Amino acid sequence: MEALLKWAAELGVSDSPSPSPPPLSSSPSGTTSSSSPSSCLGRSLVVADFPDAGGRGLAAARDLRRGELVLRAPRAALLTSDRITADDPRIAACVNAHRPRLSSVQILIVCLLAEVGKGRNSVRYPYLSQLPSYYTILATFNDFEVETLQVDDAIWVAQKAKSAIISDWENATPLMKELKFKPKLLMFKSWLWAFATVSSRTLHIAWDEAGCLCPVGDLFNYAVPDDDTLLEEEDTAELTNCQQKNELNNSSERLTDGGYEDSNAYCLYARKQYKKGEQVLLGYGTYTNLELLEHYGFLLGENPNEETFIELDLDICSVGTWPKDSMYIHRNGHPSFALLCALRLWSTPANRRKAVSHQIYSGSILSTENEMGILKWLIRKCEGTLQQLPTTVEFDESLLVFLRTIQNSSNCRTDVKRSGFEQEFAVFLRVHQVELDCSGNNQLPARLLRSLERWELAVQWRCNYKKILKKCVSYCESLVLELPLQLNQQ
Repeated sequence: MEALLKWAAELGVSDSPSPSPPPLSSSPSGTTSSSSPSSCLGRSLVVADFPDAGGRGLAAARDLRRGELVLRAPRAALLTSDRITADDPRIAACVNAHRPRLSSVQILIVCLLAEVGKGRNSVRYPYLSQLPSYYTILATFNDFEVETLQVDDAIWVAQKAKSAIISDWENATPLMKELKFKPKLLMFKSWLWAFATVSSRTLHIAWDEAGCLCPVGDLFNYAVPDDDTLLEEEDTAELTNCQQKNELNNSSERLTDGGYEDSNAYCLYARKQYKKGEQVLLGYGTYTNLELLEHYGFLLGENPNEETFIELDLDICSVGTWPKDSMYIHRNGHPSFALLCALRLWSTPANRRKAVSHQIYSGSILSTENEMGILKWLIRKCEGTLQQLPTTVEFDESLLVFLRTIQNSSNCRTDVKRSGFEQEFAVFLRVHQVELDCSGNNQLPARLLRSLERWELAVQWRCNYKKILKKCVSYCESLVLELPLQLNQQ
């Protein structure tokens, strides 16, 4: 890490809020990383470990104000396809010959692998050597882990993602062979690693749809974006002159936590007020848990943007003008506005739909009978979906505890025998063609620990899915009891 920070500082990456280089300083106490004199960190940020919140990340080196610049990475420090091709005419010539047939993402992946192939001879080696050795995005899931998701829509998303990446790899292989890649870099495993790096770590830039890799900037962990664009009271109290006021007003209107700016640098800003030692987070965008798993390889226990879908008949989806992806169940179990409206219209006789459509589109309840009918339909649908899934919420929660125990255990065999999940674990081992050693050393190989991590993510996702369906059942049952009383009172 120290080598990465020193290299980044030499390229001009800085966490100083002022344009001038930060003075030499040591990192604040209480963090797990120190800043050397040549480090690009120490003024606003330090590298720290957050075991329960994303692992390694960036902490506030001091109190930070919302909207304050916390990291600046000049264009020369960014890893982009145009930068790599500009540095290597041979790569540029080959890429340009194949460019019409390849997407911008494919080209960036090829450029990334070409740079990896240079090893220590790459000027970007300090950054490349710090990238994760493996990822847990959906496309890395094997068949066992994909089936563990249980829900057809999620399984389809995982399979589609993998198929698309295989197709991209096959189409880009002629270019990689022309560049004389080493056999290891020609393998799908290497392509999948590079794709996951690009998918989970790139930042948006206007001149390349594939984005850019931003050294040090990709150490930020994820925060769910919010819609609050008002200044915090603490920020307002600190405004002492017009310059500060204009700076914060501009930042309050910013739709993202950063971007490439006229200063020819990627600039990242504090999304809220942070106290010294707090983890500084970056909002990548609004995603459901399945989308987070697909693109970034993690999910959130409480995701305010979660959307849970149930299977709907075609006549329900086509009865109105609501898009299918707007008909879902919120994380609190409440049906979305579009789902309720579609069900109200669908449960109305066809010859009366035109007459009442204006009421339905405004969100009004048509009648007690109509509303009770769709609530009971939702209850039956959610309960039926839960019954069709192979496991219950209670089973999944117990399995999650077991998987976390196994990953941290030094005596795997004993833990398996005591767990009650021997059958599931036996399937897992059979898929990986591994037999649990009966000798004293029962720790799992590293590759199986990675699979356990993906297995845990799959179980966590399906468990959250089932919990939301159960919340929907409880919510609708309460409305079935309360609705007649409410309408009578009105």
